[in-house]
Amino acid sequence: MQRFLLADNQDVSRAGLRLYIEKSFPDAEIVDVADEAALKENLEKTPEAVVVLDYTTFDIKGLPAVTNTRQRFPRSRWVLFSAELTQNAIRLFATEEGVSIVMKDNSEDEIRCALRCASKGERFLCHQITNFLIEERTQRESGVKLTPTETDILKQIAKGKTVKEIAVERHSSVHTIISHKKNIFRKIEVNNVYEATKYALHAGLVDLMEYYI
Repeated sequence: MQRFLLADNQDVSRAGLRLYIEKSFPDAEIVDVADEAALKENLEKTPEAVVVLDYTTFDIKGLPAVTNTRQRFPRSRWVLFSAELTQNAIRLFATEEGVSIVMKDNSEDEIRCALRCASKGERFLCHQITNFLIEERTQRESGVKLTPTETDILKQIAKGKTVKEIAVERHSSVHTIISHKKNIFRKIEVNNVYEATKYALHAGLVDLMEYYI
């Protein structure tokens, strides 16, 4: 039986969510959780539950607490459901496996689609979030000028290749690849491979399906 945890302190939102969930999952168990402690307690009981969260209204200590809870319960699936999301939140979660994002003013079809995707462990991004990411990618691409070589190396880094592996594939020295890597990180203003991978995903240099294979 699918279990949904509603982490939203707005009565109207919870009532609407219940209606959508009941339409799509007639046999689902739906539980209202009042605060962060109750959320964790329920995830202890059902680690694979779907969490529908409005972190802007819920009693949780911001985005770091959301991230920490997700990491503690890696089998859980999440739907960020809010009237307004910060750009930082979008960037943080838009490429995270197991996280869907939908807005409270979206259509019923989009909201129910997000719930269905989450129940299957798939990601769903509503049209506003998708448009934001596309616009941000376009702005970044116009502002950052990587050479064709740097672009290719960044793609390989995002796919998890080591410096040595990239050097072998490109018939270059490790020292040369390290120099390219430093220049890439400087240009795109990141400090590590994780941030560089996020950049490559947001910029559309690596397809999401290709990244997770």
